Amino acid sequence: MPLFQLHSKFKPAGDQPEAIKQLMASLDKGNRYQTLLGVTGSGKTFTVANLITQFDQPVLVMAPNKALAAQLYREYKNFFPENSVNYFVSYYDYYQPEAYMPTSDTYIEKESMINEEIDRLRHQATSALVSRKDVIVVASVSCIYNLGVPNNYFESAVHLEIGQPMVRADLMRQLIKIQFARTPGALERGKFRVRGDVFEIAPAADKFLYRIEIKDQRVAEISVIDALTKVVKENLKEAVIFPVKHFVSSEPQMKEALKEIKAELKDRLAYFKKKELYLEAERLERRTRYDLEMLKTLGFCHGIENYSRHLAGKLAGEAPDTLLAYFPWKDGKPDFLTIMDESHIGLPQVRGMYAGDRSRKEVLAQYGWRLPSALDNRPLKFDEFEKRVGQVVFTSATPGDFEMTKSSTIAEQVIRPTGLIDPPIEVRRASPTINPTPFPSPYRGGNDTNSVVSPAPVLSPTRGEIKRGVYNGQVNDVMQEIEGIVKRGERAIINVLTKKMAEELSEFLLQRKFAVNYLHSDVKTLQRTEILNDFRLGKFSVLIGVNLLREGLDLPEVTLVAIMDADREGFLRSEESLMQTMGRAARNVSGKVILYADTLTKSIKNAMKEVERRRKLQLEYNEKHGITPQTTHKAIEQFLDIPDAPDPANSRSGKISTEPDRRGKRSIKKQTEKK
Repeated sequence: MPLFQLHSKFKPAGDQPEAIKQLMASLDKGNRYQTLLGVTGSGKTFTVANLITQFDQPVLVMAPNKALAAQLYREYKNFFPENSVNYFVSYYDYYQPEAYMPTSDTYIEKESMINEEIDRLRHQATSALVSRKDVIVVASVSCIYNLGVPNNYFESAVHLEIGQPMVRADLMRQLIKIQFARTPGALERGKFRVRGDVFEIAPAADKFLYRIEIKDQRVAEISVIDALTKVVKENLKEAVIFPVKHFVSSEPQMKEALKEIKAELKDRLAYFKKKELYLEAERLERRTRYDLEMLKTLGFCHGIENYSRHLAGKLAGEAPDTLLAYFPWKDGKPDFLTIMDESHIGLPQVRGMYAGDRSRKEVLAQYGWRLPSALDNRPLKFDEFEKRVGQVVFTSATPGDFEMTKSSTIAEQVIRPTGLIDPPIEVRRASPTINPTPFPSPYRGGNDTNSVVSPAPVLSPTRGEIKRGVYNGQVNDVMQEIEGIVKRGERAIINVLTKKMAEELSEFLLQRKFAVNYLHSDVKTLQRTEILNDFRLGKFSVLIGVNLLREGLDLPEVTLVAIMDADREGFLRSEESLMQTMGRAARNVSGKVILYADTLTKSIKNAMKEVERRRKLQLEYNEKHGITPQTTHKAIEQFLDIPDAPDPANSRSGKISTEPDRRGKRSIKKQTEKK
């Protein structure tokens, strides 16, 4: 019987059967890379799910952002309800990395807000990888960042079974050793409570509690109990309790690490003093000796990840252990399948993470804020990433050069089983000051396919609106468009170039009584999924965004995608970006796209040409098979399995937010030390 059991009322259709056949043949040959070139709405995730059923190995699905990762998690969870589907993304709601600016002598202390529920899901993923084989982990690109040594994590786990010799004090010591904290009060993740010989433990990865009873210095009972009612849900013969933190070291490792840190500190201090950098020497010695004392006493310190090279026993420059190291390996090679969703975005992200991280830490080491070994707490380099993934399937509607040149097989999936045709595209003038000389527009959705829509009359903006730069011809025109969207009970996406523009345009429209919201990377992880669900439910009609509203998001209620300043050539207005953004309107028969541009750039022309090619193929298929296009229908579900999710009624939807800045208050310490 296959390892993964696919549950779906649909069967492969359109281009899907041929794509599955081609990709599976390539995987069976042992080819390293293969690409699924699938248009928006063609069912790429369903095609991949069918591949997974024929590939009996754990699966890593990588997404370029948390919002898409959450959507993919729900889709795979629905496809494989009998298997272990997990979610692994950065657990920070807010993260300000440690940094130093020499020009102004300003030190910025690391500041973060960890989301406990996402941390729980991360632990759920790593513990699943060690306990079973039918595992799918949906992750963002943060999975290539240092995570700690897997063997330490697995070997530090506390194994308990009925009849096992155990003294009360020993169990307490073992739990504290793996970072559990004892509490007399309410139990939270990573804490335990002792009443007589009965332990209640809140594991890092689960929503329930373990109740362990010791009698006559033996484990007498192991129960799973409800965290709220304390009702016994299940009695177990054995249990494994994993550490609260992924960075775990044994006592011998810690002693060796402390010795190596002291040796590195001694060498670095000698270097600074030889160069007469006494301020840097004093700063480094004070900070490092404090951390050493914390590690020796508690086994943990603030910023422990900066000493990960020593704690893991690695050499200088050696690649860190990431989530990829938690997946199974066989004969020194990765023994799992990697699916890189929207690879045209994911691969450049993987390429760029190392350089950005290193440039910041080099400054910290140069000025004595960190030891040079802190540079080894880093993401993987691209070549290291390649060595740590096995066979890879790239999926994208617009694959990049790497995928196209490296893939042994490129399976094209252009036909949508629903018969949906790529939405018509209108090009409208962005600026009212430009003479509206008509330029050809391949499709308007009407009979005249070579006309242009001139800008609507411009209303009189206020001085504040001019200053904010949110009111011009295209804003006025899109307002008239969304009035019709609201009346018909439909949805619209407005894509802008900056986060600030998204926020200001949202506020501008809210003041004019439009039900609108915005979404960008500063919005908290869980709030992103809440906003997307509220959008689909119709709690607001217009969603404004920058980059997160491009790849992969499945929003079948959207009938209009408006792209502001579409002629600003660059990353956000490249051919690939335009294709991806326009695709958000490709799941509804009433979908259309408006590009606001004063010139037809090369990217606009190429994108429209490719859309026309795909439209012709779909029209021919529909005519041949007698298919009438139908809007995609998809249930509205909570993306993540988060208990006590925020009440949607308290979301920002449809009103101006009065909550504090989500980016948090930055703690900047100005150093006044002088050399």
